[in-house]
Amino acid sequence: MPRTLAIGDIHGCLTALDTLLGFVQPGPADQLVFLGDYVDRGPDSKGVLDRLIELKRSQDMICLRGNHEIMMALAGQGQEVRFWLSCGGKEALESYARPNGIALLEDIPQTHWRFVQTACVDWYETPTHVFVHANLQPDNPLKEQVTEWIHWQPVDRLRHRPHVSGKTMVCGHTEQRTGRPLCLERAICIDTWAYGDGWLTCLDVQSGEYWQANELGTTRTGRLA
Repeated sequence: MPRTLAIGDIHGCLTALDTLLGFVQPGPADQLVFLGDYVDRGPDSKGVLDRLIELKRSQDMICLRGNHEIMMALAGQGQEVRFWLSCGGKEALESYARPNGIALLEDIPQTHWRFVQTACVDWYETPTHVFVHANLQPDNPLKEQVTEWIHWQPVDRLRHRPHVSGKTMVCGHTEQRTGRPLCLERAICIDTWAYGDGWLTCLDVQSGEYWQANELGTTRTGRLA
């Protein structure tokens, strides 16, 4: 049976991404939903974008836009460059360095600029789930969501309310430094701190089974409570 597989915030962790994909072994009928924040903080943002662009040619996949893609896209337009660099963009830019160690914005290929600027979407919906990078305003329909929520608003376990649609929200953005997904009422957060000492998570949203990998190449599995 085809699976819908959500993958959390990668943040430049190519080793974790490649290890996770090899562990999960997505088939041609499976759909991958990447929840955003592909770049910044980790060691190989360039490699991650190369891998996603390559994978999109052969795999059914949705790529959501995270707040770090927004920051990178603005930097590419000459806006808020220092802000991006201070939020992990420095590490992202260094992954494009020339042999002499120098890295400039113009060293980032146009295919990567197109990916972060136009190839990503803000949310994705199935009959049972809503996928978003950060969070949803609980009382607003999807088409009325604002960027301050869908790209930037952390999940607050004490104030959380389920979305008016009745569907389960699957999101990233809010780091779960325990390394385990956070489960709330009709909401699951799978940013498990890949760029820190945590894990990159892939969740089968139908079964609740999840797979994880880290930058050391270690893997493990679990199931939502």
